[in-house]
Amino acid sequence: MTTTTEVRSTGEVPGDWRMAKRLWPFLLASAVSLIPFTVFGMYLVPIAAAADGSVAEIGGLRGLGGLAALIVGIALAPLVDRLARELVAAGGLALLGLSAALGAIGNVFALATFCLLIGASTSILAPSIGAAAADRFTSPAAAGRAATLVSATTSMMAMLAAPLLAVPGLFWGWRGNLVAAAVISLALSAAFFWRGWGRKAPLRAGGAKRMSYLATYRALAHVPGALPLLGVAMLRTAAFMGYLAYMAAFYDEKFDLAPGWFALVWSLSGASFFVGNLFAGRYLAADRPWLSSERTLLLGLLAALLAVSAFYFAPSLPLTLLLTSLMGVAHATVAACVTTLLVRRSDALRGSALSVNAAGMSMGTFVGAAAGGAGLGLGGFPGLALVFALITFAGVLLALRVRPVAQT
Repeated sequence: MTTTTEVRSTGEVPGDWRMAKRLWPFLLASAVSLIPFTVFGMYLVPIAAAADGSVAEIGGLRGLGGLAALIVGIALAPLVDRLARELVAAGGLALLGLSAALGAIGNVFALATFCLLIGASTSILAPSIGAAAADRFTSPAAAGRAATLVSATTSMMAMLAAPLLAVPGLFWGWRGNLVAAAVISLALSAAFFWRGWGRKAPLRAGGAKRMSYLATYRALAHVPGALPLLGVAMLRTAAFMGYLAYMAAFYDEKFDLAPGWFALVWSLSGASFFVGNLFAGRYLAADRPWLSSERTLLLGLLAALLAVSAFYFAPSLPLTLLLTSLMGVAHATVAACVTTLLVRRSDALRGSALSVNAAGMSMGTFVGAAAGGAGLGLGGFPGLALVFALITFAGVLLALRVRPVAQT
C-alpha cells in the first residue's frame, strides 16, 4: 500500500524497541486516552459526593460513554480513512481534553457530558492512532505488529494508570488529575494537528479514488474474513468484560477475599492480558505458516472457552488464580489476532475496520454486562459460566469462518 504518510520500513519487522521509538507519539496518545475514565473510576466516591449524587447514579453515567462510542464509532468510521490520520487523532485528543476539563467541574450535567465525550473521543482516537502506526510500515506483518503494539500499550496503561495517578492525586485530588489530563491531551492534539496539517488521506492500492461513505462499508464487508472477525471481537469483549464485571463478587463470595487482596487479583488479570497481548503480537508478526494467525485465533478462543467453563467451579484459590491468568492471556491473544488480521487484510480501509471494531467492542461491553447479570440472576455463578461459555463458543464458530488468504 502506498500512502502520503511517512513509510519508513522495508518488509522486515523491526524489534519492539526500535518500533516503539518510531511510534512513541501514538503510544503516548494511546496511554493518555485512558486517564480520564481511570480517574472517574478511582475517585468515584468523592466525585459522587461533589455532584450530590449516589455512587450508583454517578457510576451509571459511565454507560453513556459506551453508548457514545458505539454510535460515533459506527457513524464516523469512514472518516478515519478520508482524512490524514494525524488530523483525526488531533480531533480525538481535543475532544478528550475538553471532556476532562468538563469533568473537573464536578456537577451531574458536566459529568454526564464528560462520559459522553470520553466515549466519543476514544472511538475516534483509538482506530486513528492504530491505523497511523500501521501505515508507518509497508509489510503486512510489520503493520499488524505496529497496531498490536499500540493496543498492548493501552492494556499496559489500564494496569498501571491507577497507581500512577494515585501519587499526584494526593497533592491535587481528582480534579487536579482531570485538569492535568486535559492539558496533556490538548498539547498532544496541537502536536498531532501541526504534524498532520497539509497531509492527505492514505491512497488506496493502485491510486484509486476515495470511496463514498456508504461504499466504504460495502467494501469493508467484502474484505476477506472482516465480518466474522468483527463478530469475534464483539463476542470476545462481551465474554471478557462481562466476566470482569462480576469477578470481584465471585472472589468475595467464594473465597471471602477482602478488597485489598482482590486488587492483587485484578493486577494479575491486567498483567496477564498485557503480557498476552504483547507476546501474541510479537509472535503474529513473525507470520509462521505452521501456526498461522487464523489458527492462533481459534486456539485462543478455545483456551478462553476452557478457562471460563472451569473458572466458576475451581475448587481452590490457586487454581482459580491460574484460570484468571489464563483468561487474560487467552483473550489478549484473540484481541491481538483480530487486530493483526484486520490490519493485514483491510489495506487502506484499516482505519474504518479498526473503528467499526472499536464500536463493536463497546457494544460487547454492554452485552456482556447485561447477559452476565441475567445469568447471575437466573442461575447464580453457574449461570454466569453458562452465559459466558455460550458467548465464547459463538466466537469459536465465527473464527472457523476466518480462512487464510494469500498476501500480496
